[in-house]
Amino acid sequence: MSRPVALVTGASSGIGEQIARLLAEQGEDLVLVARSQPELARVQGDIAAATGRFVAVLPLDLERPDAADAIAAALRSQALKVRHLVNNAGFGLAGDMGDLPAGRQLGMVDLNCRALLALTLAFLPEIRANRGGILNVASVAGFTPGPGLAVYYATKAFVVSLTRALGYEERGNDIRVCALCPGPVATNFGARAGFGGSRAMALAGQLSARDVAHLGLAGYYAGRRVVVPGLVTRLMIAVLAVVPTRFVLPVLAAAQRQRRN
Repeated sequence: MSRPVALVTGASSGIGEQIARLLAEQGEDLVLVARSQPELARVQGDIAAATGRFVAVLPLDLERPDAADAIAAALRSQALKVRHLVNNAGFGLAGDMGDLPAGRQLGMVDLNCRALLALTLAFLPEIRANRGGILNVASVAGFTPGPGLAVYYATKAFVVSLTRALGYEERGNDIRVCALCPGPVATNFGARAGFGGSRAMALAGQLSARDVAHLGLAGYYAGRRVVVPGLVTRLMIAVLAVVPTRFVLPVLAAAQRQRRN
């Protein structure tokens, strides 16, 4: 017989790690995917020791075109079936598009969009059969264009749009489809993207990765389509919905320049 699991990408740190921990605490067995073997082994050992759940790891770069096929083959070889898919892996690059390496920007699209879509398509039949769901980690960035982080913002808009549409399409199949859209979170995202903090980010406040994971899973299990953790972040999205984009863009551009500097 097959074992149902929660498949979590980007699970070696940050929000992905915390979602994995919470899923195990709630009784789910896990398959964790990330690039770093040492960090995956650390998370695997910690979760297994704390919860007693089955935890398998797959060190893999999801920017590879065949990543979804490789994961599916690995799961089949262990008689594992996906019940919950958490598409968390992703990164951003700070700077103007014309000044950033083209390869890195295309890699961002590969990871943030193509890999998420490939995994969703690969495992959607299993998710339906197991009455589970898909939790896509997007961002508040998905609700506006973002000069200075343009490709990242665009990839997260793709994730939000895809999640909403897929959720509508799957409304009769008894599964959950949810986009988690945090604002500033205390993770290593900023260091990889190439910027630090700013006064605006400080005013917005930063939730912990554990808090975001907890709120995201609560909304996911409640059947919500979009979860925006934090009152300030929800207010930011409300403002973006009513203020014309031509006024938003220079503010965001200035904020990103300050963070890079």
